[in-house]
Amino acid sequence: MTVDQNYLRYPRRRPGYDHDLYAWSDMHRRPPIGWPGGKALAIWPCIVAEFFPLTPTDTPFRAPGHMQTAFPDYRHYTARDYGNRVGLYRLLDAFEKRGIKVSVAINVAVAERYPALLAAILNGGHEIVAHSTDMNGTIDGSVSADAEAAIISDTRARWASIGQAPAGWLSIARSQSFRTADLLLQHGFTWMADWPNDDLPYRFANGIINLPLNHELSDRQIINVTQASADSYCQQIDDAAAWLADERGRMLPLQLTPYIIALPYRIGAFEALLDRLVARGDCWFATGGAIIDAAQAASVTGL
Repeated sequence: MTVDQNYLRYPRRRPGYDHDLYAWSDMHRRPPIGWPGGKALAIWPCIVAEFFPLTPTDTPFRAPGHMQTAFPDYRHYTARDYGNRVGLYRLLDAFEKRGIKVSVAINVAVAERYPALLAAILNGGHEIVAHSTDMNGTIDGSVSADAEAAIISDTRARWASIGQAPAGWLSIARSQSFRTADLLLQHGFTWMADWPNDDLPYRFANGIINLPLNHELSDRQIINVTQASADSYCQQIDDAAAWLADERGRMLPLQLTPYIIALPYRIGAFEALLDRLVARGDCWFATGGAIIDAAQAASVTGL
């Protein structure tokens, strides 16, 4: 029996992706770009400041790092709170010593509960990135359109009430639904950091820009998930910086969790890493928004 030829036809087959979310781009066809000052590599430090409610809702899923043991889980609750009471200040101090401006992806609940922490971030000239409401504000494809819109709109409204209007958004666990990119744009966000599929920003067809925040190189993934040491984490960042700098015109994101990398037995290794990256002389440290602006000015493919 001969197979009907229509069985073999797929109307959306084309070079690259079989979707219209954003254009396909071959890395080897991209011309090298120079970041400001002729630097070979842009480094994007992104601190993640989170508030974990004592009771996880588990709807639609439990956020990474959430409570683990029987209620009330004071052990994990206070360990996470260490990041906001101590760890984040250590990281801000580390970057201030080296004159580096960073992004802080922050639950709006952190800004509301700890105004002194928000003031320290803003007074340091750092960039705010919206990171949902709190660590119960998770999204995936099972969340209704109204519920997802409520999370995003509530986050935006609460930031506005304290006088801020972040341009960027980072979803919890980088988890989205099929409608998230459209909803973010509708509620005033111009870029997001959820899709870690490149080393440069690119634009979706709907107009929103994705600034890839590499998951495999996050301190959580390397130190907590793979159980590597802080020295191993730093070596992997050194290796990534060397490789990306050789390719020229790439971006290296540093996703940093204050209750992980800023513990007293890890922060020294991290500060030594910063010194090595600065000493290279070919790295440009910048906020997410500054990297997007520079990429657009350099006519990066996809923007």
